Amino acid sequence: MMLRLVLSGLSLLMAAGGVGAQEARPQVSQCQLIAERLPSVQYANFTPPPSGSPVFATPVQLQEDVVITFVGHSTFQIDTPGGISIATDFNGWLRTSRTPDVVTMNKAHSSHYTMNPDPAITNVLQGWNEAQPGEPAKHALVVGDAYVRNVATDIRSWGGAFEPNGNSIFIFEVAGLCIGHLGHLHHELTDAHYGEIGRLDIVMVPVDGGLTMGAESMSRTIERLRSSLVLPMHRRGAIIDSFLGMFDDRYDKQVSQNSGFTVSMRTLPKKPMILVLAGN
Repeated sequence: MMLRLVLSGLSLLMAAGGVGAQEARPQVSQCQLIAERLPSVQYANFTPPPSGSPVFATPVQLQEDVVITFVGHSTFQIDTPGGISIATDFNGWLRTSRTPDVVTMNKAHSSHYTMNPDPAITNVLQGWNEAQPGEPAKHALVVGDAYVRNVATDIRSWGGAFEPNGNSIFIFEVAGLCIGHLGHLHHELTDAHYGEIGRLDIVMVPVDGGLTMGAESMSRTIERLRSSLVLPMHRRGAIIDSFLGMFDDRYDKQVSQNSGFTVSMRTLPKKPMILVLAGN
């Protein structure tokens, strides 16, 4: 009976692999720090059967490779094992030849959003609340094999005042990986923010040192997140050198000749790495 229930659950997951978003059923984040809120929880543990025991074949071969490409400025393309394409801080003119299934946006500057996205894009997620300015945008949706959610933060206006909840940190949970895009982050995060974010294996970080958040504040944020891979964005020229110089030998640093790479839970670096992808 237990095996039948497991197989039934897997069938439901496979059936949910279409491109359209599914918001009808609640989704439990695998990345959020929920253990502290569940003091009596006991996690399941898988123990391989003894040698010679019957072995049940898995219904599907697990797919785990995620492709991340730096398109430019603060736009990355994330291609999931299930064929879903996601573009971050989508502005309509920094893009690849593929139409993404999901785009996320932040409104700090016109280079981070567009009010006229391609109608072929099925899921357009704004990081601010257009209907209720000042209130946080709330996104939590399943698209194929990706779960996308956000954590709202404030942004600084051109006049210097802070606009509540004008930015979102978008988090993409794909193939066991927790991938975060900090957006146009203008202030250090609170404990509540870190709790909402949870674990980030890969984090995309603005490193301009002024237009978003000061370099020292950003370096403290990175150290607190403790991600395996740090991908600088929102950068030009010498800014990268000064950013890299803020981190000691607890971090590996690599400047790639390629704009993209393939990653999985198995291939995450054991030591935290700052990976600078080719592009501007």
